[in-house]
Amino acid sequence: MKKKREIITVEDLLCKIVGVLDKLKISYLISGGFAVAFWGRPRFTADIDIVIEMAEEKISFLARELRLVDKDVYVREIDIKDALLTKREFNFIHPGTGIKVDFFILKDEPFDKIKMRRVKKRKIKSKKVNLISPEDLILSKLEWYKKGNSERQIEDIRSVLKFTKINKKYLKKWAEKLSLIKILRRLL
Repeated sequence: MKKKREIITVEDLLCKIVGVLDKLKISYLISGGFAVAFWGRPRFTADIDIVIEMAEEKISFLARELRLVDKDVYVREIDIKDALLTKREFNFIHPGTGIKVDFFILKDEPFDKIKMRRVKKRKIKSKKVNLISPEDLILSKLEWYKKGNSERQIEDIRSVLKFTKINKKYLKKWAEKLSLIKILRRLL
């Protein structure tokens, strides 16, 4: 009998969850601190942010498959339903590692749709995962900064700008459309 692989690291958990999303054919992208650590300077993050695009008929399948990731995980089907209805997020908690996964539902807005189409496939451990593009990560961080003035967002943006080649034409175009150009100019 094949021994089940133990979840020890953030990467282990991410690969298991990506396996679930791939199995259920749910479009996704990895964002947040994990993506910053990939595109910029590595930094500690005890959570994973995943944006998903899914249909209502997949809710119960997703809840069931996430519960099978490991024993004692926390995820509730009602929270997934509510998140889909309100276009918000729901949580998955892995008590063995203390890692929390925030699943954000893709909004029906032009920028959200384009960032899903622009994912970059990268290998984490032995699994290919969909990462948010570095430009879209910067734009997302600018949106979060605009909402709450968190210096963490600015540090993350600077890190990505320093360590990754950026398509500045695309970045400026979308910063203009999203009314983020003034903040972006200060950072560039």
